[in-house]
Amino acid sequence: MPALSFELQHRDTGSKARAGKITTDHGEILTPIFMPVGTVGSVKAVTQGQLENEVKAQIILGNTYHLYLRPGLEVLEKAGGLHRFNGWNHPILTDSGGYQVFSLAGTRKIKEEGVTFQSHIDGSRHLFSPEKVMDIQRSIGGDIIMAFDECPPGGSEYKYARQSMQLTHRWLDRCWEQFTATEPRYGYTQNLFPIVQGGTFRDLRKESCEYISSKGATGHAIGGLSVGEPEPVMYEICDWCCDHLPADRPRYLMGVGTPWNILECIGMGVDMFDCVMPTRNGRNAMLFTSEGVINIDNKKWEFDYSPIDEGIGCASSAYYSKAYLRHLMKAKEILGLTIASVHNLAFYLWLVGEARKHIQEGDYKAWKEQMIPRLKQKR
Repeated sequence: MPALSFELQHRDTGSKARAGKITTDHGEILTPIFMPVGTVGSVKAVTQGQLENEVKAQIILGNTYHLYLRPGLEVLEKAGGLHRFNGWNHPILTDSGGYQVFSLAGTRKIKEEGVTFQSHIDGSRHLFSPEKVMDIQRSIGGDIIMAFDECPPGGSEYKYARQSMQLTHRWLDRCWEQFTATEPRYGYTQNLFPIVQGGTFRDLRKESCEYISSKGATGHAIGGLSVGEPEPVMYEICDWCCDHLPADRPRYLMGVGTPWNILECIGMGVDMFDCVMPTRNGRNAMLFTSEGVINIDNKKWEFDYSPIDEGIGCASSAYYSKAYLRHLMKAKEILGLTIASVHNLAFYLWLVGEARKHIQEGDYKAWKEQMIPRLKQKR
């Protein structure tokens, strides 16, 4: 019995949306789920207590590239892994650093062996190979660790997308071999998720889905979307991938996205999401609410003493007023960044929780079609 198991509990009657339960050694995750991004071992401006009690997060992310560079593996290993280092006693997913390396286009070189890159901190040079990335993630201690892949930019031509996919598959073979040859570091089991690539081409995506599924992993990820391609194309490829990935394993769509992106992709059969948008946009005065998008910098909120969003079950969202949050943002008070980030994350977790309820009730599609225009409106 693998440490990560997935129980498919409900299917929506009018769409491919599904509700399930992932069980890891650090606890259960009810799907569909959104995972706050804790790049350097912390979700920016948000404490672990706030994540647990207000946001109601069930799993967070750590980033291999950033944690490898700072604080470094020696610090993490001596602490007993990231869970003990940052005090988060629930599941953690670590990404492989592939996307960060992809984004360093000017200072990295991709070869068969792996990727050489220059640190954004001190300019030092490093090599990420599939084997090394497995070892690093073992040391960080994620419950779910990701295969090392190449993420081609949106709009890549067929030839490049195909070569990139084939390289990702060869790297997956090496990841899998290293993963199965090594043991977890801290007394709990880790799980390797392979990643589908193939650009915006259906035949490549199908081939990639079939290849990664052949490994028999406990879950699978869809990568290389929301990297510049048009939104309708993202939906088309996501839907296609869900149709060609095993139904009895969780499906994780990496790096997506807006609240409406998430609702659309839940309707296609995606179970897990992550994105920096709720915290990044929150720090820049954009709030997602159950009644639409707010720019809290706008003067219209100066005398609005109503709560940020009463209905989402977050204490901060129900306690602090729009006028007060606007004042904090205008005054560049750090508390404003925290309140906005906590609110946006709590909203995302509320939204996937509501999606789960409507999947269980069998009316997800109708609810989604009613919710998306509401969520998109500018207030």
